Amino acid sequence: MFSWRQELLLRFLCLSLVAVSVLAHGKKETGVTYDGRSLLVNGRRELVFSGSIHYPRSTPEQWPKLIEKAKHGGLNAIETYVFWNAHEPVEGQLNFNGNVDLVKFIKLVQEAGMWAIVRLGPFIQGEWNHGGLPYWLREVNNITFRTDNEPFKNYMQKYTQMIIDLLKKEKLFASQGGPIIVAQIENEYNNIQLAFKSEGASYVQWAGNMAVSMNIGVPWVMCKQWDAPGPVINACNGRNCGDTFTGPNKPYKPSVWTENWTAQYRVFGDPPSQRTAEDLAYAVARWFSKNGTLVNYYMYHGGTNFGRTGASFVQTRYYDEAPLDEYGMLREPKWGHLRDLHSALRLCRKPLLWGQPSLQNVGRRLEALVYQIPGTNLCSAFLTNNDTRRDKTAKFNGLKYFLPRHSISILPDCKSVVFNTANVVSQHNNRDFIPNDEFEKNNQQWQMWREPILKMKDTDFKYPSCLEHYNATKDTTDYLWYTTSLYLNENDLPMRKYGQVIKVFSLGHAMHAFVNNVYIGSEQGDKIEKSFTFKKAVQLRPGVNHISLLGITVGLPDSGALLERKIAGIHQVRIQGLNTGTLDLSLNDWGHKVGLEGEKLRVYTQGGSHRVDWTQASGNVPLVWYKRYFDAPAGDEPLALDMNSMGKGMIWVNGQSIGRYWVSFLSPLGKPSQSEYHLPRDFLKPTDNLLVILEESGGNPEEIKLLKVSRDRICSTISDHYPAHVKNWKRHDSNIHAVENESKPTSQLKCPNHKVIQSIEFASYGNPEGICGNFTMGNCNAPAVQSVVEKACLGKVSCSIPVSSEYFGSDNCPKDMSKTFTIQAKCDHN
Repeated sequence: MFSWRQELLLRFLCLSLVAVSVLAHGKKETGVTYDGRSLLVNGRRELVFSGSIHYPRSTPEQWPKLIEKAKHGGLNAIETYVFWNAHEPVEGQLNFNGNVDLVKFIKLVQEAGMWAIVRLGPFIQGEWNHGGLPYWLREVNNITFRTDNEPFKNYMQKYTQMIIDLLKKEKLFASQGGPIIVAQIENEYNNIQLAFKSEGASYVQWAGNMAVSMNIGVPWVMCKQWDAPGPVINACNGRNCGDTFTGPNKPYKPSVWTENWTAQYRVFGDPPSQRTAEDLAYAVARWFSKNGTLVNYYMYHGGTNFGRTGASFVQTRYYDEAPLDEYGMLREPKWGHLRDLHSALRLCRKPLLWGQPSLQNVGRRLEALVYQIPGTNLCSAFLTNNDTRRDKTAKFNGLKYFLPRHSISILPDCKSVVFNTANVVSQHNNRDFIPNDEFEKNNQQWQMWREPILKMKDTDFKYPSCLEHYNATKDTTDYLWYTTSLYLNENDLPMRKYGQVIKVFSLGHAMHAFVNNVYIGSEQGDKIEKSFTFKKAVQLRPGVNHISLLGITVGLPDSGALLERKIAGIHQVRIQGLNTGTLDLSLNDWGHKVGLEGEKLRVYTQGGSHRVDWTQASGNVPLVWYKRYFDAPAGDEPLALDMNSMGKGMIWVNGQSIGRYWVSFLSPLGKPSQSEYHLPRDFLKPTDNLLVILEESGGNPEEIKLLKVSRDRICSTISDHYPAHVKNWKRHDSNIHAVENESKPTSQLKCPNHKVIQSIEFASYGNPEGICGNFTMGNCNAPAVQSVVEKACLGKVSCSIPVSSEYFGSDNCPKDMSKTFTIQAKCDHN
């Protein structure tokens, strides 16, 4: 077993032989190949900086801007899954239109001069409904997903071939002159492989060999698959692959990181999830310092789970903490800090891809990873402080270097520090949600229509027990009615009015209960414990009693072995407190109806809304549809709906679903996991937009707000001992040159969307505290800093301010104190 250092040397020898071979034959390669060091695109070694942008989680109108912002963030590739259940929701009926136009998306990536990575799956997980597998696949005879099962393999191969043929027809693979440089088959199969024993191992071999046989002219990868067969590259997924990845399973394969998690996806009921820009940058620098050739940020833009596309309990907002937030706006400093990192790593390209690696110990818990091209002075170094608590100083090449705790300094020439992962010099911003006054002024326009509460006589079919939810609905709706009735005489009921208890056992995910047409309450599971028990006191009456239970799922599961056998729904109902004891209704005759009447009538569309009689709206009514019309606000800012006054349900605008909302499901912090819901401007007309809300448990629609979303509050925090900004450096062959001769660090601000700096809301040079949007003064400051900054920045799109005592004038801080310059500015149109 080789150590990773020995493996680096072995790969270096291999790549040297490849170089000699190419020179000897004088032959220029086309397409994509690889060796133990890197991918070779058209024969050229490359460092690949990729970001995940899923085309169905945004709109076609958003795609060009998202791709452009990714490119400006230093990426040279865009990665996406391919979503089988979006493209073939019904067997044999293909859909590649609208926001599932895969070819259009890939061509936009190509037009931007970027590469593409396509992850075909066909199982993708991705917190996407059913892991991307269409529901109808469950109903194929004798099928077992993702194992050595002939029915599954036949459908998988047919689908994979269909997608490959589509992409080949459009000449989208790099071997055809297109942008696609890598494809993926399967996804994180190691997570379930042991469940299938020998059939799991044979399936992996079949899947890899099947993919390779399609001759696409670019490499295939399998992520988290240590036994990836033959030429298929096994890739890493996780937060810190530079330290956790054991390496490719063959020395002739490069190190590929398919998912570097920029935060964590969230489900309803989760608290916020964060990952700092510093931690992300450290992980990426570590990866490339240890022989990495490709990193993919998962997600670079998360977007929105429109309609019913999210998996079990997954929020409508997806990976909002990514470098591009849900609305496609730059999340700073994450976007800018990673951009600077990519610039620094590009300066190291030649030594990284052609150099011989060595490891030097430069102090306790310190190390220097050095890449030197033999016979030249081309050299790059990564100085790492592995201590998570203490800043340290390292001695390297006869010089001293200050290394903040848990950080990596990048020296493209083995001398000059152009970037440190812990020193964030890019600007920060703060997201604001601004209510639209016109929308609130007309909030009395809301009308309502109550969804009928079903009784046995109104159901579609009857059965002597409660049916399993998924099989009954076939993923066409979240909702399934279960109804029954029971006759009680006076002798069945206690003489004293103690009341009875209805007890319902459900395998998930949620339920609303009605007895004799009266709403009595609801219950829910969660992502971990999907099943739940509902218990509620209820006063039954002599005669016929109607029990109507609305079972609800919030997406299908997206992972796990035997996915096709996962079940949900109500399975047992009891009445307690009768004179005759507990009554088990589970074996009663039960009526069922798939979906709601409002769904069937499509009351969320312009035409369908005229099929029912609407009345003046009132709040806190369960199972009700609300509608109103509104005009699109002026401007081009992203829009959202503030749903804090509501409970749980779905939202449509002009007939298009913007997803599920669930603000009544509170996180452990006592707040909704998601309160604001993205309303794409692309879905709107200038006037008379139809907004329809399905509210399940009760809420007040008149308090719903239409919000403009902005990141016009920008900030910068720079210490006076920070090094010059990385973008001021360039590599010219063997030398690193400073483009600008800066002896002091510089604070730089730039407004988004060509706006200008209208006001300076905070400025301090001393020891201020806080975060962007909430700064406070410390106990020392330079008094003139506010006026100096206003003179330099007001009325400008951008400004640069040198961080120095000379520039700001006298201050009342101790002379030997390292001071920090902090500024907060507000941008707006002229």
